[in-house]
Order: sequence, then structure tokens, then C-alpha cells
Amino acid sequence: MATTLAEPETRCETLADLLERPGSIPPDRVLLHPWPGTATEEDLLRLPHDIQRLCELVDGTLVVKAIGAPESMMAFMFGGFLLPYLDANPIAVALGPDGHTRYFGNQIRMPDVAVILRSRLPNGKLPKKQICPVPPDLAVEILSPGNTRKEIKRKLREYFDSGVRLAWVVDPRKRMVRVHTSPTTFTELTEDDTLNGDDVLPGFTVSIREWFAKSE
Repeated sequence: MATTLAEPETRCETLADLLERPGSIPPDRVLLHPWPGTATEEDLLRLPHDIQRLCELVDGTLVVKAIGAPESMMAFMFGGFLLPYLDANPIAVALGPDGHTRYFGNQIRMPDVAVILRSRLPNGKLPKKQICPVPPDLAVEILSPGNTRKEIKRKLREYFDSGVRLAWVVDPRKRMVRVHTSPTTFTELTEDDTLNGDDVLPGFTVSIREWFAKSE
């Protein structure tokens, strides 16, 4: 018998309940129209383009992504390392921090960098849709001051439940990177270390020190 995923409960008793679901996020990151818990993918796509590019859909609630200029610069600079690799090894496509991707439970997220292997895409190409239906193989989250620990913990759970194989959580202020192979299994790296693409991007490496230096 086929199973279906239950829709998230839309009723919240208090504002604290509402903010707890996405990860105890600040109230200024929650849009009230449509009312939290009732928003749909269509509502997300109907937002003005500048707002749409900043919002994720979490349990039927439109949540503004926590990102600032420093985090955006880090994502952009990472592309400088990644693109030469993909030119020589065209095995994947990459999205930046405003690229929507779909996850288990009809969640719509925007990792700061999403790398998707072409072998998982229809005809090896990114679908011509506003929301990519295929979650990434590598997801990169660059922490902003507005992020919460619970929010990142939830994101990691959603990512790996949806088939993400590798996730990097970058902390620019502590100048370190957590390399996750599951929501709870990770290795902490410092500026003295080098990131590598493991079996997702074989042979790809990035000096953490160099990446941080180029992002200053």
C-alpha cells in the first residue's frame, strides 16, 4: 500500500509555537501573508521577484533566508574554485543562494551553494523550472548572524532525508567548516585544512584559508 506524507499541522497556539517550527527563528524573518502554515509553492512563486529570491517555504510558512553581503560574497567566491573544476569535469551543475530546490515534505530551500550531479537530472540538464525538483548532492550553508542552531539542525535533517550526500556548514566568524556526511556525523575543519569533494566531486579541493581570504 502506498504511503503519503501527512500535511504539517497548521494551527499554532502561540507565536512561540510558530517560530519554533522552522528552528526558533527571529520573528522578522516570517512573512504573514499568506498566513503562516497556509502558504503554498504557488504563493512563493507569486511573490515579487526580489522577495521571492529571498524566501524559503517551510511547513507552509514563507521564511526569509538569513543572508547578508559577506555570506553572499563567500558563496560567489566559492564559485571561483568550483567552476574551473566543472569546466574540466562537467559532471554537475551549481546553484547560488537564490536558487530554490525541493526537499522531502514539500519544503523549498535555498542552500548558499547547491551542487547537483548531472546523472540525476533529466537528460543531464537543469529543468527549466523556477524550483529545481532535484535536491543537491552537495549543499553548502554559510552561517549568517540571523541563523539559529536549531534552524541549521533542521535543514541538515531535511537535506539528508532528501538524498543530499554531503553538506558543508561554514562559519565565517569562527573561520571553520563542518563537513557533514549525515545530520549528526561531521568533521570540523579549520583554516589549516583543505575541503574535498569526496565521491560527489572526485578530485575537487579547496583551501579553506584561501577561500576565506578571497572572501574578505
